[in-house]
Amino acid sequence: MLLDLCLVNAAFGGPSVDLSTAARYTVDSCRGAMQRDTPPGPSSRRNPTTPPRRGTGRSPGRGTGRSPRRGRSPRRSPRASRRRQPAAEGGTPRRRRRYRPGQLAMLQIRKYQKSTNLLIPKLPFGRVVREICLDYTRGVDMQWQAMALLALQEAAEAFLVHLMEDAYICSIHAKRVTLFPKDIQLARRIRGFQEGLG
Repeated sequence: MLLDLCLVNAAFGGPSVDLSTAARYTVDSCRGAMQRDTPPGPSSRRNPTTPPRRGTGRSPGRGTGRSPRRGRSPRRSPRASRRRQPAAEGGTPRRRRRYRPGQLAMLQIRKYQKSTNLLIPKLPFGRVVREICLDYTRGVDMQWQAMALLALQEAAEAFLVHLMEDAYICSIHAKRVTLFPKDIQLARRIRGFQEGLG
């Protein structure tokens, strides 16, 4: 490269170049190019005006020798995962339908008034019945037929639905549309000991 530089200057009538000066210039320019091309290492990231950090040599973890959450994926909030909807056929994400206030409640009322299915799950109800039964049998575990549990559940749900109807009438009488616990207590008190079940 140095020889090429001298030949070009001589061919075009340029000034003669001293070989030692050209060599120094070439070496300095190569060093500058190498420093520009090398990626910054950990030592060059620090600003020369700021002093180096002095610590105890321990990582910021809680008493452990490693940094927290190393090697783990970043946490995602449950809300962010709920927002993502599967993409439709066109490629655009499908938006959730927005109901007007009270519209979804009316849909649920029509749905549950139309059906005759049981609303309480069968297994948890069976566990509650067996737990109450243990109090009356002094710890002896009784066996229950499936039809007996179904009959109890039908009676319990019918009682609760009727009680909620009466309690809501009490809340309307108080010029409210929100059902309060005091409405349920008033409905049970008006019914009496037998109908309100204590």
